[in-house]
Amino acid sequence: MRLSLSLVAALVAAVSASNVVELNPGSWDSVIVNYDLTLSLDNIRAPAAIAKYVEGHFSFNGKPILQNLAPAYEQLADAFAGKDVVIAKVDADGEGKPLGSKFGVTGFPTLKWFDKDGGYEPYEGGRDIDALAGVRLFEHPSSYVFSLLTLDSCCVSSKSGIKSNIKAPPPPDTVILDYTNFDGVALDQEKDVLVTFTAPWCGHCKSMKPAYEKVASTFKTESKCIVANIDADDQKNKGIAAKYDVKGFPTIKFFPKGSTEAVSYEGGRSEADFVNFLNEHCGTQRAVGGGLTDQAGRVPGLDALASKFMLATADARSTIIQDATALVAGAGALSNHYLRVMEKLANSSEGYLEKEGKRLNSILAKRSLAPTKLDEIKIKSNILRAFSNPVQESEKRDTAEL
Repeated sequence: MRLSLSLVAALVAAVSASNVVELNPGSWDSVIVNYDLTLSLDNIRAPAAIAKYVEGHFSFNGKPILQNLAPAYEQLADAFAGKDVVIAKVDADGEGKPLGSKFGVTGFPTLKWFDKDGGYEPYEGGRDIDALAGVRLFEHPSSYVFSLLTLDSCCVSSKSGIKSNIKAPPPPDTVILDYTNFDGVALDQEKDVLVTFTAPWCGHCKSMKPAYEKVASTFKTESKCIVANIDADDQKNKGIAAKYDVKGFPTIKFFPKGSTEAVSYEGGRSEADFVNFLNEHCGTQRAVGGGLTDQAGRVPGLDALASKFMLATADARSTIIQDATALVAGAGALSNHYLRVMEKLANSSEGYLEKEGKRLNSILAKRSLAPTKLDEIKIKSNILRAFSNPVQESEKRDTAEL
């Protein structure tokens, strides 16, 4: 009986993996053509994935790409262990050389998908475990088999219709754009939007990605400041890339609210660089690493009244509270916390500043609340500090004004 699916890969290595099946010309037909039942799970006639390894040129003979791929291929076999897919390998430079010639293997690594009738097609996807297994992609059952010879098809999951054992990671906080939603997001007149134009194969894009995703997580609660990305090398998105003069990767553009013109981002690509840029252009107060800065929620006029309040007599404090009430009206809901602290202190709440400071800091340290709630707690903590040392806070304001 013919296999419904097979994966063939040619690699330069002599590596054993517990779930990678080794094949040679003698066993090829029994697995690919007739299918050896010993390779199936509970005698289910399963698809097979076969990898060809070339001995003697693995780690240190000028082929580092093979050294990088081998661990991912072993992970791939583990990911489909117990599934109706077999991941295997063939020494295509030694005992299995006739197979390499038969299937046109001229370089390594090479992978191929074979369908149930023995046809095959190349694979042009990525070589990490997520790309090979299709962890991040929707699965579309197919009758084809996967191969890494020229790298032009998707992944084991999409080709076999079988899910791997790998749990898909949570979706990124980066807003993913394409030709269907780009204008609706990037040109939203009510929002500031930072967009990275990248390509899957771009090394600089891959290096930038971790920092950029951290920035997206930091700003995800900022509804008016969007951190986005578009695969500008996707054929369907190339019109957008051309419109915004994207000639290399990564290209980064900022789309300010109230404008349809993109501004080229020329800053650095570290997390701090992006955070500082967005804070400046979005009017936000986000901290590197997440959360808000120590100045978030602070209002200079109310800070001045807080210092004055702490140095005032009991009789004078009522007048200061009235002045603060007038300022709070136009300073946002969380600025009401200035009044709350004043009222607590006016009512002689003994040790309130110290106790409340410890309580808020404990909550922030645990980080167990929702991001929006943590932002609220951080602002309350920031405001509380305006009362903690009136002389010191006054000096800070004077320095900032200079």
